[in-house]
Amino acid sequence: MAARARSEARRAEILRATLEVIAERGYRGASLGAVAERVGLTQQGLLHYFPTKEALLVAVLEERDQWDSVPDSAWRLDLLATLADYNAMRPGIVQTFSALLGESVTEDHPARAFFTRRYVAVRANMARMLRAEYGERLPSGLTPEQAAPLLVAVMDGLQYQWLLDPETVDMPTAFRAFLTLLGDQGDQGNRGDDLGPH
Repeated sequence: MAARARSEARRAEILRATLEVIAERGYRGASLGAVAERVGLTQQGLLHYFPTKEALLVAVLEERDQWDSVPDSAWRLDLLATLADYNAMRPGIVQTFSALLGESVTEDHPARAFFTRRYVAVRANMARMLRAEYGERLPSGLTPEQAAPLLVAVMDGLQYQWLLDPETVDMPTAFRAFLTLLGDQGDQGNRGDDLGPH
């Protein structure tokens, strides 16, 4: 039992080190040797826990999703705003995820299939959440399925902007502003004078 606990603790330490190395160098620039060195192992010792770099990458992505896992039935708009607050407190993890996401659009990237599947599931969850909040039509007239990819795009796009310029971009505040916009009735008849430049 003690051996298993030590093994799990070492795996967790390796995953944390991998997050740090990927955040610094990207996946392609992150070597097993660099990860092994950071945790005080030889590369051969690291391979005992993760036999390939791809296996290590998948473990990192699955671990990150475990931290963010929310039951499908529990998704709510206010919970998304709380998730933005939480992400703002852990820039290293967000940086790693964003770096991998950006790299994964290349055809041969080992994380491409993971992110493709993940976005299918996330869009479906967002559509269900929007339907529970607004019914079959949002105040803008969009269906939940039409609005879901836009909501996901804002969340991910804000993360990139915040990572690049955290002094200027307040990710949680900006996301709450978007949620206000999402629920706005858009009464253009009373706001015609506001449409010009400010």
